[in-house]
Amino acid sequence: MSNELFEKAADAICDADVERAEELAQIALDEGIAPLEMIEKGYTAGINEVGRLFDRGELFLPQLMGCAEAMKSATAILKEAAAEQGSESEESIKVVLGTVQGDVHDIGKGIVASILEANGIEVHDLGTDVAVEDFIETAKEVDADIIGTSALLTTTMGVSEELLKTLDEEDLRGEFKVMVGGGPVTKRWADKIGADGYAENANEAVSKIKELVD
Repeated sequence: MSNELFEKAADAICDADVERAEELAQIALDEGIAPLEMIEKGYTAGINEVGRLFDRGELFLPQLMGCAEAMKSATAILKEAAAEQGSESEESIKVVLGTVQGDVHDIGKGIVASILEANGIEVHDLGTDVAVEDFIETAKEVDADIIGTSALLTTTMGVSEELLKTLDEEDLRGEFKVMVGGGPVTKRWADKIGADGYAENANEAVSKIKELVD
């Protein structure tokens, strides 16, 4: 029965059905299924499929945002129950995210933020046109694991390299992992500037962030 419930939960996320996703979360609790197991085997499986569909162009931005909202609503119910039950939960990964200074493109970065949050990652989204010092200041304030930068213009890509150099100068390079992404950004360039990670899309960002933190 639990496997069937996991499949229904995944389908609710893919359908962006907030009400159904919440209903299934409550059913899982009523049936004694561990909240964190329901999240992992049901909802996370669903949001991962959403990411794959989006990457293949089979799902579009409005649908993606709806799926992420269904994920957040359902998992909030389960996380609250897990806390009440005293279930052990992994400490949330903290990511400071923003589009670099001089660049005001927000959609790609917004998609990444939504998918990260849907996967249980704590995101501190600084928005667009973010200065190097603001990335660093926020990362220190929230004790971030990762700083993620997005650049959609070739003329602003260099800000990510400036961030890495500033972290070195302030002896903070070992405190935060730095991930880069955006339209003109490539893995080769990320390696060249010494970034810890590169992601081509939101789904890949989730995997890479978890890999870096582990």
